[in-house]
Amino acid sequence: MLTGDEYDVNFCFPVKDLESERVKLTPFIPSTHLHEFFAIPSPSYEYFPWGPFLTADEFDSSLIEGRIHPNRACVLFAVYDKTKAAETGNPGGALAGVIGFCDASAANLHAEVAFVMISPQFQRTHVTSNAIGLSLHYALDLPSEGGLGLRRVVWKASPLNAASVKAAERMGFTKEGVLRWNWVLPEGKSMGGNVRERRTGDPKENALGRDTVVLSLCWDDWEVYGRDRVAAAMARTA
Repeated sequence: MLTGDEYDVNFCFPVKDLESERVKLTPFIPSTHLHEFFAIPSPSYEYFPWGPFLTADEFDSSLIEGRIHPNRACVLFAVYDKTKAAETGNPGGALAGVIGFCDASAANLHAEVAFVMISPQFQRTHVTSNAIGLSLHYALDLPSEGGLGLRRVVWKASPLNAASVKAAERMGFTKEGVLRWNWVLPEGKSMGGNVRERRTGDPKENALGRDTVVLSLCWDDWEVYGRDRVAAAMARTA
């Protein structure tokens, strides 16, 4: 694996560390973060249209190198809980999970918050809200404020994943609608489907379908109420 100095994250926007008082996001470098991520309790893959991954190499080959790294519209960050620095002996804190973006467009100034996988031991803490909040500041703050100046940020979730939808709404996202039959899940994945029958003759009749809830937070929402909503969420202790 390439080291941090050699690894190009291959994102269509400039990438940097993102940091609050309690959480830090740093670009995910497989040689640095892959095995550390697999050493912590695994997040649930129930509602993702891919996974679970049984080994670090499978995670790397299927998700990182198979989906994220070759696509300039995608990027992944490692999420660190800085409050665990003393406990772990690591000045940067404890690795708590990952978060990223997909479907990013420099031409159209939009991106989707994606790949949100926080280890169970860090869920329902300050980590998730700060990781999302840092991502939103990076995306929606103007370049003069250190951000990308995007006009639109999207959040997508399974309709069955009420916690994900609620987390997005708490951060200021507004529900726009539902994309029906949006994903074909991998054959053998029995969780997260839309619980509707496929028609006879479907070319992937053994693979479940998944609907997707679409929520958005746009630049005008950000300036009117979103920034304040995110600041309040990031300040909470849980």
